[in-house]
Amino acid sequence: MKQQLTALVAAIRSQPWAIMPDYLDAIEAIALRALDEDVLKRIAADGHIERLAANMSAVAAVGTRLEGTRMSTVRDGAAVVPLLGPIFPRASMVSASSDGTSLDAFMRDIRVAEASDEVARIVILADSPGGVVSGLGEAAEGLRALRKPTVTFVTGNCASAAYWLASQSREIIMDRSAAVGSIGVVASMSRQEAADANGRRSYEIVSSNAPDKRPDPSTEEGRAAIQRDIDAIEAVFIADVAAGRGVSAERVRADFGRGGMLAATRAVEAGMADRIGTLEGLLREGSGRTRAQGAGRSARVAADIQARRLAAMRK
Repeated sequence: MKQQLTALVAAIRSQPWAIMPDYLDAIEAIALRALDEDVLKRIAADGHIERLAANMSAVAAVGTRLEGTRMSTVRDGAAVVPLLGPIFPRASMVSASSDGTSLDAFMRDIRVAEASDEVARIVILADSPGGVVSGLGEAAEGLRALRKPTVTFVTGNCASAAYWLASQSREIIMDRSAAVGSIGVVASMSRQEAADANGRRSYEIVSSNAPDKRPDPSTEEGRAAIQRDIDAIEAVFIADVAAGRGVSAERVRADFGRGGMLAATRAVEAGMADRIGTLEGLLREGSGRTRAQGAGRSARVAADIQARRLAAMRK
């Protein structure tokens, strides 16, 4: 069991994260079953556990399950796709670490909604501290390329990796008490400095031509190598946010919180979100199904008129 937990923590630390710092500490504590850690009390105090339950209930209440999806619903042509809790690349990491969202499952639901005849628009319901960087760039490109109108409603925190994804929506609407931001990347790692409890010490020997394969965070050179890696990922993050929000990368760096969180009013003023509203109000904003069907009818009428014109010309 101890070896399994150690391997899980090693997996957590082996990759960069776009997440609120306390949540990364909490994920490690949960993985180690260190359930008395102070960080767990700190993040529990932010109300996310109660919001998660309320959000899941809200998703279930806004419509019927969208066929082919794992966790999404549809009502009046609007598919509601939840993005809740920490974001992991695969479901196995979600179940091993804490409640959260599998990026793979989230994007599968998005693709089903995009292809469904029942769906005219997509609503992402977001309350997440962020998550693992892996796969986010591809997911952001996929969201940006969607043909159907896509809106994100932020009901709690939409931080870091979650904002990376939400920024690709055509519009971001926030609950009045919500917050967005935490744009940046963090790497968590440790290095054994003394022999362990069994009197053994771990050593790593890296091949001669791969000095950066295992950078040592206790040295200036090692920290510089790690910094280069996470800065390169941050550049992709910022570029995607800039593309999604239709602003320059310089504006993202200067005005989009500088790594901090912005409450709803400030976020709208800064251009990180578009307006304040409610989920129910968003879903009531006209029938996406009616608009889509109307557009289809118009196209058919236009095609019929054109066909009649061509037939008349041939006579």
